[in-house]
Amino acid sequence: MSLVSEEFPDEVPLRAEEITIPADVTPERVPTHIVDYSEAEQSDEQLYQEISKANVICIVYSVNNKKSIEKVTSHWIPLINDRTDKDSRVPLILVGNKSDLVEHSSMETILPIMNQYQDIETCVECSAKNLKNISELFYYAQKAVLHPTGPLYCPEEKELKPSCIKALTRIFKVSDLDNDGVLNDNELNFFQRTCFNTPLAPQALEDVKNVVRRNMTDGVKDNGLTLKGFLFLHTLFIQRGRHETTWTVLRRFGYDDDLELTQEYLFPMIKIPPDCTTELNHNAYLFLQSVFDKHDKVNSRLDCALSPEEVKDLFKVFPYMPWGPDVNNTVCTNDQGWITYQGYLSQWTLTTYLDVQRSLEYLGYLGYSIIYEQESQAAAITVTRNKRIDLQKKQTQRSVFRCNVLGARGSGKSGFLQAFLGRNLQRQRRIREDHKSFYAISTTYVYGQEKYLLLHEVMPDFDFLSEADLACDVVCLVYDINSPRSFEYCAKVYKQYFIDSKTPCVVIAAKSDLHEVRQHYSLSPHEFCRKHKLHPPQPFTCNTTEAPNKDIYTRLTTMAMYPHMAQADLKNSTFWLRASVGATVFAVLGFAMYRALLKQR
Repeated sequence: MSLVSEEFPDEVPLRAEEITIPADVTPERVPTHIVDYSEAEQSDEQLYQEISKANVICIVYSVNNKKSIEKVTSHWIPLINDRTDKDSRVPLILVGNKSDLVEHSSMETILPIMNQYQDIETCVECSAKNLKNISELFYYAQKAVLHPTGPLYCPEEKELKPSCIKALTRIFKVSDLDNDGVLNDNELNFFQRTCFNTPLAPQALEDVKNVVRRNMTDGVKDNGLTLKGFLFLHTLFIQRGRHETTWTVLRRFGYDDDLELTQEYLFPMIKIPPDCTTELNHNAYLFLQSVFDKHDKVNSRLDCALSPEEVKDLFKVFPYMPWGPDVNNTVCTNDQGWITYQGYLSQWTLTTYLDVQRSLEYLGYLGYSIIYEQESQAAAITVTRNKRIDLQKKQTQRSVFRCNVLGARGSGKSGFLQAFLGRNLQRQRRIREDHKSFYAISTTYVYGQEKYLLLHEVMPDFDFLSEADLACDVVCLVYDINSPRSFEYCAKVYKQYFIDSKTPCVVIAAKSDLHEVRQHYSLSPHEFCRKHKLHPPQPFTCNTTEAPNKDIYTRLTTMAMYPHMAQADLKNSTFWLRASVGATVFAVLGFAMYRALLKQR
């Protein structure tokens, strides 16, 4: 009543009316609903209901009444704790009223209670009679809800809690744009502008660093703020009652009240209509390139690949390791088995195509929307137009094409996938069984445009080919020329699933270095292809001394891009010729451009 009327009422009722303080008169700009409780007027059941609805509870005691103080621990705190869930305790504020009636403070008696109960956010002594600390008390109550100390800081140990250290460490790593272990002035200014919409003046920056220097030896290094210095600053803010500073930072980087990244931050809404695919846009690739550069430290000018340690360092901002050993067999690696720059971008492209939600989550951990100042990671994704429109218009804007590879067991499908990544049979034999991948993705050039081809090895379960097994842009039917029953599977699959489909199909005569045997099928592979207006079987082997020939992959991408041309008159063999010649020219050009890019990088 003193808060609302700003004067002490002569006659105080047993219970004050419920009031709502509007948002515009509070410092935090949130409406505050205040509910009074009177033991004389209300039942326990009414009290329990109010406790279950409360965001913060003020326990009022009288500073001149010992029994009133004792009741805080003997009655009120146990009662509240019994009525609230242990994992989501409501913050408590102890309020010592009637401070105008005593000379001394009750703080000495109250401090041990505060240390005993972690739910107690703060303690305020006030006087309703002379209005001392009344508005402050309600400000602290708001602050306890919006900027609670509990998740951040342990008052007994006088240090940040482990979950807070973990969150701030990720924030530090995301903000350390050059990954040198310190935040330089540019990075500090970017961080300051991102979180508080205002850069720091040069003098203010120096003052911050001087505070850290005075308090610890390794908080500042090379005139930049180390992780230790960064954590020390946040400890200092909290100790000085400036929790809101730390909370502003945490919330800007996507954290909720339990210091977990929110679902809204990690998984922003994105609509993907049927028959559309998901790709990364230009800005996303630029961002991922900067992340690669940031972590490619070892002979970076020469190797342009990520060592296992560098990969581990890149994913330190993740709560788990997202890439398993199969990734090294899904994308291009160098001779040491390290993921190359091209391989790294290919893996991101694959994830975005197959599971866009996972891609959004990963970009969230890396801080894409913060560093690129976007509303969310959804800004990194392009949703392609419906495939039917592409077929009607006979052109496509897409840059990722899916090829499903089908064939009987042992026909050479895995070898076909690995050959796309430049691995001959000898290199493939070194791949462990449990590190195998059913995907391979890399770039090809079609008429001068760089495209991604995604190969997916479909398990040969003839009777159960799902929609996903069949949904693709081009199909590869692989048979082993040295195995007499191998082609029969390809013929059956084609006749059951693809004979009336608009999806282009190619028959691959694998292991073409071996002796060709007669297939136990009514038609020979060549006759079958002629009858069904397919291109003749394409000979293929990965048993080579150098990297296997990649022409076939360019052809597959070309067919995926121009399905109407692939289905056209097969006597016109210039389709293959144009695709191959174009690929050769642009592969040379592409390599020259790639080297030029490396020089810049």
